[in-house]
Amino acid sequence: MKLTSKYFDSIRVKPEDDRTKTQEEPSCNWRGCEKAGDFPAPKGREKEGEYYLFCQEHVRDYNKKYNYFVGMPADDIVDYQKSASTGHRPTWAMKDKNKKGKSGKAAGSETDAHHLFDDDIEEPTQVKGGRRLRNLERKSLGELGLGASATKEDIKTRYKELVKRHHPDLNGGDRTSEDKLRDVIVAYNYLKKVGMV
Repeated sequence: MKLTSKYFDSIRVKPEDDRTKTQEEPSCNWRGCEKAGDFPAPKGREKEGEYYLFCQEHVRDYNKKYNYFVGMPADDIVDYQKSASTGHRPTWAMKDKNKKGKSGKAAGSETDAHHLFDDDIEEPTQVKGGRRLRNLERKSLGELGLGASATKEDIKTRYKELVKRHHPDLNGGDRTSEDKLRDVIVAYNYLKKVGMV
């Protein structure tokens, strides 16, 4: 903008006092204290989200004496603490799959569709030599349909059988079991890599 412009003369500037109004800091809520209240402290039970503002000295004193459960019956305190362990969210008891219902089925069978809690599957967890099976080794053996007690020869024999069964060239070009073949090959290669074959 040029200094000789007609608009330059019409610009008004507020006086310095109006432009820099200082925002007043809240004072400490402690009786008789005039310091700034920079530190929030909770007001208490049933006043969640409401805070006192104290100076640093008085917030320390307040926090030392603060008790959320003041005036609350002992049974309610125990219930509150028990509920706090689950984040105050509802929980349900898990059904015992070994208990039979009216239909004769195990009670937990309808809730455990993926059989995550089946205890009746007995898989040895150790291979020859006494070391424990890793999860991926157990999964790879399961992909081949073998248990932990399988020998190198068992693994090789089973691998050859599954490749013949699922390979498209040996099934007249049928590619429906190609994914299963890929899983079998990956499982065998892993077992080979860890020295089980």
